[in-house]
Amino acid sequence: MSSAAGGPGKLLLLDSASLYFRAFFGVPDQRRTPDEPPTNALRGFIDMIATLVTAHRPTHLVACWDDDWRPQWRVDLIPTYKTHRLVEGSAVAEESPDDLTPQVPLIREALGALGIARLGSPGFEADDVIGTLTHRHRGVMPVDVVTGDRDLLQLVDDAHGIRVLYTGKGGVREPDITTQTYLQERYSVPTGEAYLEMSVLRGDTSDGLPGVKGIGDKTAAQLIAQYGSLAALRAAIESGDPAIKGARRLNLEAASDYLDVAPTVVRVARDAALPDVDLTLPHAPADTAALQALADTYGVGNPIERLLTALALPR
Repeated sequence: MSSAAGGPGKLLLLDSASLYFRAFFGVPDQRRTPDEPPTNALRGFIDMIATLVTAHRPTHLVACWDDDWRPQWRVDLIPTYKTHRLVEGSAVAEESPDDLTPQVPLIREALGALGIARLGSPGFEADDVIGTLTHRHRGVMPVDVVTGDRDLLQLVDDAHGIRVLYTGKGGVREPDITTQTYLQERYSVPTGEAYLEMSVLRGDTSDGLPGVKGIGDKTAAQLIAQYGSLAALRAAIESGDPAIKGARRLNLEAASDYLDVAPTVVRVARDAALPDVDLTLPHAPADTAALQALADTYGVGNPIERLLTALALPR
């Protein structure tokens, strides 16, 4: 896929849930009465896309979607995976604020009416959709991934122009532009792959990944740097390397079963089944009437207008 100007273009991938959750908690609720429908996540999400398109000028754009926020194949490997996010008493439903839940279908409607590609894959998370699209476009065009999820830092690849615009601190207006230099300076790891292996050792309580007892960011990075890879570290443990001793050796040995499966759980998929759709920015709204109905019904005309301007779409 190339841009209209004949250059390589640029693909912008949105971790949609990460962004609309951030919008929900960050954008004020402007309702005058409780009877009005909530719209802050919808307004904020549309504004975020306008900001990102204006700042980064992609030629291709995809809102990546969680068709399955907690895939069974990951749960089968690590049963604690995301268990703390389950609705109490449910084995499948994710906790979501009451005022956010009804806004998610409206976000889908807005993307469809605008003509912005939205892609999910049965049995896969949005992270896996992002991983698959990044893999497909690696070396074809630069890719920017927009997320507040550190897991996706594993995709950073300077040689192929793959960056992560990490919104965890500065939001979409001032994201951390994550390159390999950033990974080295912030986490003391040289590549996205090294970040993944460091994160396996460290674990992630927000995803229900226990990690190895007693190993945090710093120690994990030191071990990956010293041995070159998680596989080499485990081989050193197996061979009785005297440099790994005491409680650290005991903890690493005790985590052997976890380390057998965690890389598969943490690594984003590169082979999620995705439909073949046009990922280029829309040249006109896909459904002007539906877009106007959203604007009129939910009072989101201003953010829609800002996004239409950012996309240079006709009214």
